[in-house]
Amino acid sequence: MSFSTPVKSRPSIASCSPSRMSYQQPRLDSSPLTPRRYTQLTSSFMSSRRRSPSGAQAKSCIHRQASSPLKLDSYLPEGALAGTGPVSSTPKRPTKKQLYRSSVQGDRFIPSRSSTSTAMSKLESESKISPVSSDSSASSTSSAPSYQPNTVALAYQSSVAEACGLALNTRILAFKPEAPQSSKPIDLRSQYNRPLKPAANAQLRRRLPTSAERILDAPGIRDDYYLNLLDWSCNNQVAIGLDRDLYVWNAETGTVSSLLQTRPNTYIAGIKWSGDGAYVAVGLSDGDVQIWDAEEGEKVRSMTGHAARVGVLSWDHHILSSGCRDGSIWNHDVRVAEHKVSEFVNHQAEVCGLQWRSDGSQLASGGNDNLVNIWDARSSTPKFTKSNHKAAVKALAWCPWQLNLLATGGGTYDKHIHFWNGTTGARLNSIDTGSQVTSLQWSTTYKEIVSSHGYPDNNLAIWSYPTLVKNCEIQGHDTRVLSSALSPDGSTLATVASDENLKFWKVFEQIGKKVSSAVGGTLGSGKDIAKVMMIR
Repeated sequence: MSFSTPVKSRPSIASCSPSRMSYQQPRLDSSPLTPRRYTQLTSSFMSSRRRSPSGAQAKSCIHRQASSPLKLDSYLPEGALAGTGPVSSTPKRPTKKQLYRSSVQGDRFIPSRSSTSTAMSKLESESKISPVSSDSSASSTSSAPSYQPNTVALAYQSSVAEACGLALNTRILAFKPEAPQSSKPIDLRSQYNRPLKPAANAQLRRRLPTSAERILDAPGIRDDYYLNLLDWSCNNQVAIGLDRDLYVWNAETGTVSSLLQTRPNTYIAGIKWSGDGAYVAVGLSDGDVQIWDAEEGEKVRSMTGHAARVGVLSWDHHILSSGCRDGSIWNHDVRVAEHKVSEFVNHQAEVCGLQWRSDGSQLASGGNDNLVNIWDARSSTPKFTKSNHKAAVKALAWCPWQLNLLATGGGTYDKHIHFWNGTTGARLNSIDTGSQVTSLQWSTTYKEIVSSHGYPDNNLAIWSYPTLVKNCEIQGHDTRVLSSALSPDGSTLATVASDENLKFWKVFEQIGKKVSSAVGGTLGSGKDIAKVMMIR
């Protein structure tokens, strides 16, 4: 005869509170166990609780599993609870993996394995989780190395400080300047209430003009955009062409003298002082180019050959370049009888802008065909030809403190100032001025450029370079400004307009040293140098 034993259903011991856990007597009416079997099961479980005299080990195991309680049946043989198989007298102990999972409270950050002891950290966590209350557990921990939390903390701090590049004995934030250390009483208000920057000296403050310093009459000046009728010599003399007459005004003495008067039916179209300030070149409407001695008041020589008026001139030592209305540029050697040494031809209209670089290596020309040509002194073919302007280009200026920087200004339909690199031909910057550009002058004191304008503003503007910020705008004339010239010291700008006024403006006040280049482009300056050219 055989029979089957049903499996009893019991409540889970893990659902009970660990702190109030107690053995619950099973119901006899629902279990087929005999009294002998029941007694053996009870004694087996109670014996496992009495392994430690004070019950510390059992409590310690339950305390370790408080966060994640295990079922009590894991400590008992499976066959004893199922009612089959022999009953073991010793319970099944939990594995190391289960103890580790039950003891983990959270993640730990270990920045450096070399400075942190894993054994120390494990002992610290175990000492916090399972308090020792018996002599046996105390004797077992005495054999482990002593835990020193201060040593680990200092090692951690030193490793972080070394990684961040900090010193442990200094403060991260500190006041500057440091607090004064003195035995005498110090007024802290006077010590710390100091201005961030020293106040600028009144003598060093720059004063921008709002009105002209001097005004002279210029009756009979021709209102022609393509003519160049004003220039200032290194000897501080201003030359101005008024129709048929050329006048020289001495800025030091204030005297005015008439240097020449042209033939009837001709007029002065362009004038330019030589580098030494001794001679002035004059271009006439009939195509002649004359050279006059300003001190003696007599004509030195006359060079003919142009087929139309010569409206622009430029000196390079003993070479005088003249721009003609037919688009040609002639280079004259004033030392020899056969004065024409070369000719530059690339413009299709009148040449109205012409200037040599200060070192004499390049010549810039602008024309009524809206072109800008940069010529090499050794070649009759232009090195660069620029067609970015949309109107005639009269205003040309080489920078005195950056030799390869060229500024060009366009007419009424262009209204732009372009900046070029004379070495590479690249356009560096541009300014939309909003009005016709008639002349450009670089400052020798500041990194600035001043521009004169015609329609519609008829004003002067000072620009910073390379920021291109407009520093000042001066409403100077009632009509368009025709020409401008800078004084030899670089401080005063002379402008002449079709309103027949010649005005002087203190635009670049002398404060410090001049901004100068490494190469000088003139033969001399001032009265210290006499006439150095032998003109035939």
